[in-house]
Amino acid sequence: MKKIEAIIKPFKLDDVKEALLAEEIEGMTVSEVKGYGRQQGHSELYRGAEYVVDFLPKIKVEIIVSENFVDKALKALTESAKTGKIGDGKIFVSSIEKTIRIRTGEEDEEAL
Repeated sequence: MKKIEAIIKPFKLDDVKEALLAEEIEGMTVSEVKGYGRQQGHSELYRGAEYVVDFLPKIKVEIIVSENFVDKALKALTESAKTGKIGDGKIFVSSIEKTIRIRTGEEDEEAL
C-alpha cells in the first residue's frame, strides 16, 4: 500500500475529487495548509499598507491506495490539479506498513 500526499491549489480540489472518483479511488483526507516554494509568496495592499504574504493557502489531499491503483491515482492527481502556472503543487508517495480499520479490526488491503 502507498500513501499519496498532494499539495494543490485550493480551487482545484473539486476537480481532483472528481478525477479520483472517476478512477474508483474513494476516500481521502483534506487539510487546509499554508506554504511556499518557488513562488516565495507575494505582496498585498491592505488599508493603504503593503505587506508580504509569505505562506500561501494550499490544500493537502491524502489518500491510501493499493499498489495497483498508484499509477491511476498519480495520473488523476497530476492532470486534474495542473494549471500550468507556478505554484501548482507537489505529490509525494510513501509506503504504508500497516492499516487497521478501527470499527471492524480489518487490516491492510481489507481495511481500505
